[in-house]
Amino acid sequence: MGLFSRRRAARTESSTDVPAGRSARAETLAYLREFVATRVGVEAYVEPRTNVTPTTLMLVATDGEWTRRKVPDERTAAALARDLQIPVYDVQRTGYPQRVRDWNSRQRIERRRRAAERG
Repeated sequence: MGLFSRRRAARTESSTDVPAGRSARAETLAYLREFVATRVGVEAYVEPRTNVTPTTLMLVATDGEWTRRKVPDERTAAALARDLQIPVYDVQRTGYPQRVRDWNSRQRIERRRRAAERG
């Protein structure tokens, strides 16, 4: 048997911490619903698939806090945003809002401050 022809053990849902299939979809949907319900002014930004990343849906709150989750395709992302009753934008057309960069900068400053306090 050659090096590249070895068989690997089949991974089951119980063999990994990452949920699979319907469970993963349900958990992702529940997470996104919770994000929208607990933040103000959430908008959705669809990020296209690239060579290294799948299509993703980025939710951005008014204060710039954001989260990102994989989605099957752009059409699904738009339907999900409509289901969540939030505006949806194509990030290739609109770009990312400035508040995301501001949020990231504030978080970086906070991490450095906490690290300096721990010392």
